[in-house]
Amino acid sequence: MAARNIRNLVLLLGDQLTPGISSLDGFDPQRDRILMAELGEETGYVPHHVQKIVLVLAAMRHFAEELRREGLPLDYVGLEDEGNEGSFTEELAKAVKRLRPERIIVTEPGEWRLRAVMDGWSARFDLPVEIRPDTRFFASRERFAAFAKGRRSFRMEHFYREMRRETGILMEGDAPAGGRWNFDAENRKALPKDERVPRRHGVEPDAITRAVIDMVRRRFPDNFGDLDGFGWAVTRRDALVALDRFIGELLPRFGDYQDAMKRGAPFLFHAVLSPYLNIGLLTAGEVCTAAETAWRDGRVPLNAAEGFIRQILGWREYVRGVYWLRMPDYPNSNAFDADRALPDFYWTGETDMACMAEAIAATRRHAYAHHIQRLMVTGNFALLAGIRPAEVEEWYLVVYADAFEWVELPNVHGMALFADGGLLASKPYAASGAYIDRMSDYCAGCAYDPKAKTGARACPFNLLYWRFLSINRDRLAGNPRMTMPYRTLDRMEPRLRAAVLGAADAWLDRLDAAGNSYAAPRPAGQADLFD
Repeated sequence: MAARNIRNLVLLLGDQLTPGISSLDGFDPQRDRILMAELGEETGYVPHHVQKIVLVLAAMRHFAEELRREGLPLDYVGLEDEGNEGSFTEELAKAVKRLRPERIIVTEPGEWRLRAVMDGWSARFDLPVEIRPDTRFFASRERFAAFAKGRRSFRMEHFYREMRRETGILMEGDAPAGGRWNFDAENRKALPKDERVPRRHGVEPDAITRAVIDMVRRRFPDNFGDLDGFGWAVTRRDALVALDRFIGELLPRFGDYQDAMKRGAPFLFHAVLSPYLNIGLLTAGEVCTAAETAWRDGRVPLNAAEGFIRQILGWREYVRGVYWLRMPDYPNSNAFDADRALPDFYWTGETDMACMAEAIAATRRHAYAHHIQRLMVTGNFALLAGIRPAEVEEWYLVVYADAFEWVELPNVHGMALFADGGLLASKPYAASGAYIDRMSDYCAGCAYDPKAKTGARACPFNLLYWRFLSINRDRLAGNPRMTMPYRTLDRMEPRLRAAVLGAADAWLDRLDAAGNSYAAPRPAGQADLFD
């Protein structure tokens, strides 16, 4: 048998753009080689928002340049390179034939579909394949499994407290900083009318990024989203600048107004760092450390630091744990038997509901909406209207720059839609128009009135909320967190209740008649992935 040319062939994925990624541990430039590839199977497994494609590919190209400057040997396959096979398996096959490595090394992927592919590589290539843990997370998959063992349902708050104790983050000895684990009650303020909204700091695309933008504009003309104004960071240096700006300029006000919404202001005081975390330009550890340090230095209040850290150390780790523990069966549940097709306006934004129009328009422009827009507007409507979970989940996976299945699926399936029946969350996050009116300025000037219970101007969120409670009473009435809503429903005058429920059914009939077929835009040349 011919001698091997190299020792280890290290495959780096597009969301593993971290210098300290585990697959590079022990890397020897004299004996090992890196492979990176832009692939059709990754740009096309759903018709991603065009800004997400640019973000990932531009970040990959910049990361590759950084590796080369450090003297690390690298093979890089561009999306339009001649002979690009379009899949990890086929590109690895070519590299194995060319380089004859002794072993393939890769950090475990974020998504189950890729792990299933990787599990077949050793037999395919007749080589050892070492799949290393992704150490960028606080909790390993095994650590979360230990937390979940013996529990019929999981609660993020319990897991979060364990993570706080184990990491020492926001701890004072054995006690939580400030004497409380959670300051969420202080983080629910509506935005005052005179509150100055900070400007988002974008990054001007350089030559590498402009080339990717031109390619994506040409290759994916039918994908959702706008490319004009692309301003995402695509290097670690610029992502660190974004982190510093958030800590210094936004975090002090983030806690108070993290649940607020405002027309024309999709970012408010939010970090907008999740895309950088999810592709590896930033790490969860350094982000949490920066927030904690700012609090300990007296630069931000504790409610702001804790509220932000809880999203990273608590929620982000928690949903990853649920995903890996319950895949591949997790998305198959449908606790409310939701069976309505996704309305067309999720793609077009053409709806008289001002809150939905605002959230979808911002999503189209920026590949971003903050967590309350996702949960309590677009997600809440999908829950109340009974839209099929798989269609809602694919929409979220398509439209957001930070959407990777490991984080998107549990957030939508378990949190927004309660489709897992309460495994992940303790109650459905269902709300009427009153919540949206209280937390935003969307309702002013809307075609609908959030205070109207009946009539042509009755807010659809009001009608659908009472219908949702009514048709799901058998499933939800025993939930202690739903006691008050059912008490209110039962106190409603019978004729009014009948009128509201009838109006809700009529509104949904009009929605169906208007055309709500599920028709996600498809990338050119990728139709076979959906047929």
